[in-house]
Amino acid sequence: MIRRVTDQLGRTVEVPIKPQRIISLVPSQTELLFALGLEKEIIGITKFCVHPEEQFRQKERIGGTKRLKLDRIRELKPDFILANKEENDAEQILALAQEFPVWISDILTLDDATEMIRQVSKIIGVPLRGEQMSLEISKGFNLFMPPRRYKAAYFIWNEPMMVAASLSFIDHILDIAGFDNVFAHLDRYPEISEQDLRLYQPEVVLLSSEPFPFRDKHISYFQELCPRARVHLVDGELFSWYGNRLLHTPPYLKTLHDTLRINSTV
Repeated sequence: MIRRVTDQLGRTVEVPIKPQRIISLVPSQTELLFALGLEKEIIGITKFCVHPEEQFRQKERIGGTKRLKLDRIRELKPDFILANKEENDAEQILALAQEFPVWISDILTLDDATEMIRQVSKIIGVPLRGEQMSLEISKGFNLFMPPRRYKAAYFIWNEPMMVAASLSFIDHILDIAGFDNVFAHLDRYPEISEQDLRLYQPEVVLLSSEPFPFRDKHISYFQELCPRARVHLVDGELFSWYGNRLLHTPPYLKTLHDTLRINSTV
């Protein structure tokens, strides 16, 4: 049996009552599906869907998020494909949508994320699990109160330097976390210069673990550019993954603030 559902772009999608052959094209949503108990139904993931690790080793990989192996996806004959507006290539997704049920998420806020979890859990047949997870995520963020606010810059790439700016999920999480994004006047993920960074003088520089893998060796460079700032490596998955990993974000943010407070008194 088939039913009609609406994705987060407002598209009507015809999906089976209980999908049995699922392909997920986004790492955070792949992890979510496994957390909701869909181990058997998932038949394909991307090469970036690294969590959970044991499933990453076992499941077939159908390319990268932006470069999908369309022919292999067709061979697998999925009855449900889970995609995302930002993380997947629009042309490829639209091509797949001509042949398969493709549900596209569009995540800019925490509410978008929890609503995605609710809707996807209903589609795959585990609505109560998704509802409970959404409530737990919301509760965790509602209980988190940043002890103070910092002017911050959040880096996602190096050479060229790129930051998270407005109209991004990361920027939304930064705001909830007590960080005022000094590049919020820009859109999405702009490239910036050393002069830009010096000009806006963030109190805190956050170097993300993904998509560029910032390491300890990068700290000194940014510290020279912003000698008065506190430069920290952060877990990018806890700022940008919008599935079940959000359950772990509030306690992580508390620990981050504790670290900033301690360092400020050293």
